[in-house]
Amino acid sequence: MSGEGVSGGWDKQIDVLVIGTGAGGMASAVFAAHRGARVLIVEKSGLYGGTSATSGGGVWIPASDSALAQGQQDTPEEAYTYIKGLTGNMVADARIRAFVETAHVMKREIEAISDLRFTAIPYTDYQAEKPGGKMGYRSHACNTMDARDLSREDFETLRTTHPSAMLFGFIPWTIMESAPMITRGPGWKTTMAKVLWRYYSDIPQRLRSARSRFVVFGSAIAGHLKNALNRDGGELWLNATLVDLVKDASGRVEGAVIRKDGRDIRVHAAKGVILAAGGFERNQAMREEHLPGAESRPEWSAGQENNTGDGIAAGVRAGAATDLMGEAWWAPTLSVPGETRARPLFYERALPGNIMVGQTGERYMNEARSYDIAGRAMIDADRPDRRTIPSWIVLDSRFRRKYPMGPVLPLVPDWLLPKRVRQMYVKAKTIRELAGKMGVDPDRLENTVNRVNRFAVTGVDEDFGRGSAPYDRYYGDQSVQPNPNLAPIDEAPFYALKVYPGDIGTKGGLATDETARVLDTAGQPIPGLYAIGNNAASVMGPSYPGAGSTLAPAMTFGYLAILDCLGDPGAA
Repeated sequence: MSGEGVSGGWDKQIDVLVIGTGAGGMASAVFAAHRGARVLIVEKSGLYGGTSATSGGGVWIPASDSALAQGQQDTPEEAYTYIKGLTGNMVADARIRAFVETAHVMKREIEAISDLRFTAIPYTDYQAEKPGGKMGYRSHACNTMDARDLSREDFETLRTTHPSAMLFGFIPWTIMESAPMITRGPGWKTTMAKVLWRYYSDIPQRLRSARSRFVVFGSAIAGHLKNALNRDGGELWLNATLVDLVKDASGRVEGAVIRKDGRDIRVHAAKGVILAAGGFERNQAMREEHLPGAESRPEWSAGQENNTGDGIAAGVRAGAATDLMGEAWWAPTLSVPGETRARPLFYERALPGNIMVGQTGERYMNEARSYDIAGRAMIDADRPDRRTIPSWIVLDSRFRRKYPMGPVLPLVPDWLLPKRVRQMYVKAKTIRELAGKMGVDPDRLENTVNRVNRFAVTGVDEDFGRGSAPYDRYYGDQSVQPNPNLAPIDEAPFYALKVYPGDIGTKGGLATDETARVLDTAGQPIPGLYAIGNNAASVMGPSYPGAGSTLAPAMTFGYLAILDCLGDPGAA
């Protein structure tokens, strides 16, 4: 239903139509509305914010005002060198340069027209050892917000933070609070007391709901942007699904058909349509067609359930080319019974006293590397005679007491864990007994553990170099020496949990240029059509430079798309 050649008969007339309410879509709508455009943003589900709202809310912005104000030296050219080195020739130079040269400009404007603020933090790039990499201050944390600053309806329809990004799965914390608590860094007990007091002292809200009014991370980004959209007269429809794009006789995308309240509504967008509806991680057929590996299942993904590739499919029907469809924002994940989304293991693998093994009982990677590298390693290492899908993560009682492993929380005895969490692990008094319950060779698992225990004494992982890279050590326990990422696995009982090669979204999508215009199969822009976020092939190619490499490009190319479609060369 392309609607080609059809004109008139519109049910609604606007300037800019945005499909999807993640950080990129919301920011695009705010940039357009602030410039006086008539804006409609539509959301497939009954909650706005998309996967962005469930995320840690980091944005990766090189050479920002915040970083420079803190005395950190950085330039767009260094960031270009870093991304180019990671992506090779898989991404056009013009797109990389557009991002690194505009991200800090986008930040400056979104802060000028909303209550959103981004502060550079000492969070190391994921491959800081590479040329152009930095030991920190490119990843930015957003300011929190009090839910009372939102209307009641906007709070109730705001998508919440993923349980994996909250203390005990339901208590919000900031990124600077979480790090010392996770790694048992200096002051972690005081920090925990502060976090718990903030939550439980809000007695009026505790009497109403377990949901906190302290809004953090990606949810705070969505909340701040919703307030800005309201102030500038933008409109948001929930439970409104993209049916198809509409093209005129010349081939220009002039609007879309949106299904809302059981009827199809033809929306004319005079200036442009921006596709920002997320990836295809929850679409089994698309995963099987595009993603690598013998197995690839939606339930292994931490992406939210509505990301089924609708925007990508609509773009293809309109004649768009695609790129990077075999890539995703990989992450090892745990599957929790009864939960519809997997729990990504962002940091747990780096903590000392655990290892990941395949179905032979042997290690095959540096477990402390960034989650995208670890997730992809699970796929690349998988062989019929050496399966790594799924793998196992093995830990001992010392780790169990001190650190989290997904929903298996420290300080909480086994018998107090929910039954569904207890179903996730096997437990045994010896490594050999554990191997039997895992279904792996006892001799190989025992040899693997003994070998790692020797590495823990010397501090050198002779097999995979765990603890040798700056990012490895970021989530290490600095009180553990000589290597903060290695500790013996020698205190019974022992535990093992199944780990899957999951993701936090797909990164392949519609081919776009440096202003986010969608390109057709001949490499030419499709007039009136833009794509950002996980609807577009990522500017990061197959790589993941640092925390916030998804949200910052989505917002930046949303900004560039608005400048292009409104013919506005600069900030308002």
